[in-house]
Amino acid sequence: MECVVLAAGEGKRMRPLTAKRPKVMLPLGNRPMMEHLVVAAREAGITDFVIVVGYGEREIRRYFGDGSSFGIHIRYAPQRQQRGTADALRSARDLVKGQFLLLNGDMILKSSDIAHLCTCRAPCMSTSITDHPKDYGVVVVENGLVTNLEEKSKNPKSTMINAGAYLFSPDIFDYVDRVQTSSRGEFELTDALLQYIREKKLTAYQLSYWIDVGNPWDMLEANLTLIGSLSSAQEGKVEEGVFMQGSVIIGKGSIVKSGTYIEGPCIIGRNCRIGPHAYIRGATSVGDDCHIGHCTELKNSIIMNGTKIPHFNYIGDSVIGAECNFGAGTKIANLRHDHANVMVCGKDTRRKKFGAIVGDGVQFGINCSINVGSKIGSNSQFAPNSYVSGCIGENAVIR
Repeated sequence: MECVVLAAGEGKRMRPLTAKRPKVMLPLGNRPMMEHLVVAAREAGITDFVIVVGYGEREIRRYFGDGSSFGIHIRYAPQRQQRGTADALRSARDLVKGQFLLLNGDMILKSSDIAHLCTCRAPCMSTSITDHPKDYGVVVVENGLVTNLEEKSKNPKSTMINAGAYLFSPDIFDYVDRVQTSSRGEFELTDALLQYIREKKLTAYQLSYWIDVGNPWDMLEANLTLIGSLSSAQEGKVEEGVFMQGSVIIGKGSIVKSGTYIEGPCIIGRNCRIGPHAYIRGATSVGDDCHIGHCTELKNSIIMNGTKIPHFNYIGDSVIGAECNFGAGTKIANLRHDHANVMVCGKDTRRKKFGAIVGDGVQFGINCSINVGSKIGSNSQFAPNSYVSGCIGENAVIR
């Protein structure tokens, strides 16, 4: 069985985090999200992969290489223009031979579900249940066959949705060739699936577990799930007077200084400096080469490589890009006074607690205040005592 992974898109909904990297390379548990998917497929017995690349393909190729370091074999299919999912699949036509899996690269699956999908009758679409079906392709299934598929319906006919994992035979390429440009100017895989549905050929398999990482705040749930199952490991140095509770992973070359309190699940990357007297709460991932300093508190957040949060800072329920610097006393709010869902640039996160999305290379002066639901573009700079709220573009300078 071969597996085609769609990884060519930029992930515009993930901006500014995707300004310098493709969406599938965003870290969850200090590993690119697509690595978790590839490893799950490998554990299901798949060793031959075709990765469709486009935006940021150099980073994907550099990280995964030919797959040998992961115990698999990888070939790449470039999609030079991102013209939709059907066009992305068409890019892999010459690299697959028999039945194959098709997986969107931005989701988290269990290896048991992938293995089960491989045994289904092709063509087969995976499905999942959600409490917000309006955001997805809504599916109706009768007697094991998909009878209806409607993209982002305002009045969904069910809570069952297309989960973005499929089993196909090579005849899918005949259907893809008949797909016309959609109203969005793209070649949509959905149109090929609708042809199967009209011919009563498309079977369904409901996944036992599925996380879609479509927006930055979805990364927090996925991160919690992935690091929550890890066992403690300490390759770095832990000074006397450090208290750790639950599962805590400390990477090689890192040092945790006295007085620091860490509640797992938590993962700290390589060559980090933590403390003294830092407080890191559960479901937090700290990347490589980071500094979390004196009297800084982190909670349920993702901190990417090279970011410095040196002293008297608070960051909760946030996603922080690489190479950022937080001046002393800078804090991020993560709860509205009315306890309503947090909105980010007009979009409902469906979360009561969410702090901010901060792009790469953002520099904060001392005592900055970042309001709940803020989104800050890469390489922005903020003077001391700045109040930051709303949507800030890239390279902004607030004096």
